[in-house]
Amino acid sequence: MQPYDERLTAPRSWWFIAILIGVGTALALLPLGTLPMLGGLIGGAALACVVVSSYGSARVRVVAGSLVAGEARIPVSALGAAEVLDAAEAAAWRTYKADPRAYMLLRSYIPTALRVEVTDPQDPTPYVYVSTRDPEGLAAALTAVRA
Repeated sequence: MQPYDERLTAPRSWWFIAILIGVGTALALLPLGTLPMLGGLIGGAALACVVVSSYGSARVRVVAGSLVAGEARIPVSALGAAEVLDAAEAAAWRTYKADPRAYMLLRSYIPTALRVEVTDPQDPTPYVYVSTRDPEGLAAALTAVRA
């Protein structure tokens, strides 16, 4: 079995923006004095960093015969063919080709993805779309678990 574990971390520019939000909060509180300004700087930056961290903490794993993508845990036995999506195809499946019933763990800052059919007849979800930096590796891990 080929292990697969990936964390979909937010890009560095988002952390810079979080710090800028703290600076903006500090500037907004500047007329109230130095202490509120420092509180705004620390509080605004901390809150923005928590939001960036929670959004960027999604994990994609193949463990114990299941694909774990964010909050979803799908047995590999309920999955069909996997399709590796390059940047252009991934953008298409995120937009005009998307099915509203599909489970999508998408991060727009990750250009590539993997689309896996759901073959369970009791599940109305047609496919799973997972943003990943290594779609070939994820597909290989799913294939290894099936074998």
